[in-house]
Amino acid sequence: MATVVKRKLSGSTDGKAIKVHETATLGTTIHTAVTGTTAGTFDEIWLWAYNGHTAAVTLTIEFGGADVPDQNIVVTLDSKAGLIPIVPGLILQNAMVVTAFADTTDVVTLSGFVNRMTD
Repeated sequence: MATVVKRKLSGSTDGKAIKVHETATLGTTIHTAVTGTTAGTFDEIWLWAYNGHTAAVTLTIEFGGADVPDQNIVVTLDSKAGLIPIVPGLILQNAMVVTAFADTTDVVTLSGFVNRMTD
C-alpha cells in the first residue's frame, strides 16, 4: 500500500516562500528529491511563483539540476503577478535537484510543497 506524506520544499525555511536570488545557472536551490531509485519512491513537486517586481521577469526552473537543460521550465511572469502555477506535480527521485534563477535578483518567490510517495 502506497504512503503519501506532504512535506515542505527542502530549500524552504519553515515552509515559507523561497526568494530566487540567482540570475544564472546554477540557480537557487528549491528542493532536493528523495534519495534512491526504488520504483515506488518519488517526490511529487508543486510550485507557484510570485513576481513582486515592477516589470515582467523571466524565471527558469532547472528541473533535475543544471546538467539536464532540456528539462528546464521557462516562464515570463508579469509585473506583480502571482501566485502562478509553475510545476504541476511533476515527479523526481535519486536526489535530483530543482533550482531556479530569474533575470532580476530577489524579486521572484517560489512557494509550494512536495508529496513524498513510497510503496
